[in-house]
Amino acid sequence: MRARLPLRLARSAAFTVVCVALAVLGHRAAGGQGPASWAVAAGAAAVAALATLVAGRERSPQTVVGFLVGTQVFLHLLFGASGDDGAALHVHLGHGQTLGADLGMVIAHLTATLITGWWLARGESALWSVLRRLGTLAVRRARRLLAVLHHGAHVPRRPRARAAVHLGPAPARRALRHSVRRRGPPLPAAF
Repeated sequence: MRARLPLRLARSAAFTVVCVALAVLGHRAAGGQGPASWAVAAGAAAVAALATLVAGRERSPQTVVGFLVGTQVFLHLLFGASGDDGAALHVHLGHGQTLGADLGMVIAHLTATLITGWWLARGESALWSVLRRLGTLAVRRARRLLAVLHHGAHVPRRPRARAAVHLGPAPARRALRHSVRRRGPPLPAAF
């Protein structure tokens, strides 16, 4: 299935909101203050444009998570460049001063990104499942309507399966109903 423009825009908007919110919250949690508003707007516009381009069809969980990781790295670098002092963009792993803090920052970013990516991938799968079911239902209804219009009021119906009639226990069970069952370990073999 291919997605038309309204569905593409809705999917890219949802992805953009989740992606940018995750990046801003992570930035605030790590540094205490959020990125500049121009950086948030520029990042959201860039993520929305890219997400609209790739939202043309259903994507695999690996693609969704990979795209989210890439956009998080981009937003992290953009937000890092938008500091209060207007410093130039410099590549760094995290906001901390030591290697342990940098490693903790990378692990926290990656964990949050993977969990959010899994959540988005499940939503993507559920959305396309619902769309496929609605499409199948619409086709069935349209065929039925066309059949009614073509043949008049007489529409052949599919035969329905009859409910199983319970006649009682099977004949073999009837003979064994009152037998005694003793189950246990085998008797020791005599030597």
